Amino acid sequence: MLAGKQAQFEKLIRAYSPELYRYAYWLCRDRFQAEDLLQETFARAWKARDDLRDEAASRSWLYTILRNERARLFERKRFDYDENQELDEIPDPATDIARDCEVRDAVRALPLGYREPLLLQWIGGYSCAEIGTIMNLTVGAVMTRLTRARIALGRAERSVKKGVAR
Repeated sequence: MLAGKQAQFEKLIRAYSPELYRYAYWLCRDRFQAEDLLQETFARAWKARDDLRDEAASRSWLYTILRNERARLFERKRFDYDENQELDEIPDPATDIARDCEVRDAVRALPLGYREPLLLQWIGGYSCAEIGTIMNLTVGAVMTRLTRARIALGRAERSVKKGVAR
């Protein structure tokens, strides 16, 4: 009986892992945190698998678990702040328009072979395996292109900083 439930649960994982990962990535914008959220979601779902009465509701049930796990991260997280600091003195990274323009320009300057998988991962939230399928590449080739794209962006950032320092 356990083998049947395990097989059913594995089927559920295979069906919803990619889209749950994309959702987790969209929530936290961090690949590693998204992977941790996904793993914790499936661990909690496995423990509570007997609570799921309707198979048709499994997708929304998993999304709910993932959202709750994301909320738990902030329950445990303690933010450092200075009570005496004025709100106007706190830097707002969202207003750094020049930095955003520099990033866009650096991404546009990448060769298409590097830019495309990078944007699929950043914007689409796709895994390396999914990008490989989309671009008809092996996972290793996708990982190589992503690494080279990040290296090129790092070089561009360093050259911009050198130009500013002068």
